[in-house]
Amino acid sequence: MNLTVLYEDNHLVAVKKNPRDIVQADKTGDATLLDAVKGYIKRKYNKPGDVFLGVIHRIDRPVGGVVIFARTSKALERMNKLFSEKQIQKTYWAVVEQKPPLEEGKLINWLKKNQEKNKSRAYDKLVKGSKQCELSYQLKGRSKNYYYLEIHPKTGRHHQIRVQLSHIGCKIKGDVKYGANRTNRDGSIHLFARSVSFIHPIKKQEITIKANPPIGPLWNEFLNLA
Repeated sequence: MNLTVLYEDNHLVAVKKNPRDIVQADKTGDATLLDAVKGYIKRKYNKPGDVFLGVIHRIDRPVGGVVIFARTSKALERMNKLFSEKQIQKTYWAVVEQKPPLEEGKLINWLKKNQEKNKSRAYDKLVKGSKQCELSYQLKGRSKNYYYLEIHPKTGRHHQIRVQLSHIGCKIKGDVKYGANRTNRDGSIHLFARSVSFIHPIKKQEITIKANPPIGPLWNEFLNLA
């Protein structure tokens, strides 16, 4: 697994997740980003024994972008608190098949997860077993066949961005699970965790960690708009 380190100090390490990589072990038994980062730290610092590395957050397997791990239990606890208190600002980029109804807007829905199908559904009102979710988006540009959106999720529900965009007719390119016309050849979808900003839990400094999307015509054009 190729590893791109975006940020590193004694408390945190952030890396770029490639589409199709998994953050933690699942039923596939595939190699994980967690183990790759542990191996990197072990080699770089010549650490004996097991390396502590805490998973702070995850992004979906077909999605790429910034993933942050905690190198200490104190950092893990404090970063978890920042996430739970919504003190983390996340920016995603998406390439979608249809133009959104407004050039910028806020989406508030209620998501209900189907555990068996590993899929969620968005509702416009509260239903039993659903959880409220919210994001804001802005139309950044378009290509011949697609539209470029920048997204700021306020909550972190299961498949939230994918579900909410699909709910307004903006299916993400390659995301056939939520209605896209066709898959991407590499199994990815055109959703990318572009950046994460927060106040460092130990240093108390504002930190922004940013990653560039995969190389490709659509992502390259999006990058030129930024």
